[in-house]
Amino acid sequence: MFLYLHLQMRLVNMKGLLLLCLLLLFGGQRSSACPHLCSCDGGHVDCSSKSFTSSSLPTSFPAGTTELRLNNNLLTALPNGLLDDLTSLRSVSFHGNPWVCDCGVLYLRAWLLHHHATVTLNPSVNCSSPPALRGRQVMYLTEEEILQSCHYWYCDLALASQVCLLVFVLVQVALLVALIVFLKKFERLSKEARRTTEESFTAGESLREEEYVPLKDNNM
Repeated sequence: MFLYLHLQMRLVNMKGLLLLCLLLLFGGQRSSACPHLCSCDGGHVDCSSKSFTSSSLPTSFPAGTTELRLNNNLLTALPNGLLDDLTSLRSVSFHGNPWVCDCGVLYLRAWLLHHHATVTLNPSVNCSSPPALRGRQVMYLTEEEILQSCHYWYCDLALASQVCLLVFVLVQVALLVALIVFLKKFERLSKEARRTTEESFTAGESLREEEYVPLKDNNM
């Protein structure tokens, strides 16, 4: 009995060890896998000119990436934390993207400021919008300038929301007026129909009375 239990425990331990090895194996493959549509050569990861947007951009890159090319895409911002695990990164290319310098650019700006001494930027990253910041380098923007752009964007959103609300109210008022007009017209038609019915009924009664009187006279 003791030998049987001992064999069972060893079997369980071997299964656990095998599972751990599989996890480490596939986890390592996943962390070193080249992102879809990109090309990789050692530590060089080229995702340039792939029409990536901020939402379709790969969510991770190989842990050993030393050079990352994201230039000539459709990026307006980088997802928060995208580059934080790339500790071996030494060169990046972000040019040729329509960077929007509002609140969404804060992560990219902070990352550039923190890594500008250790990571080569080829070339600089410039704003495409808003118009007031077009052509400015993202890394040298002040927080006040970015926040003003954010406030401008929120003001536009608030204005658009107010316009939509006004249109909604006007539509509701128009529907209410149409309903009132319809009810009044229906009421008028109902009164006319009721009056017509009453007149028809009265005329019918009069005809019956006129027909009844001559018959009475003839009998007499």
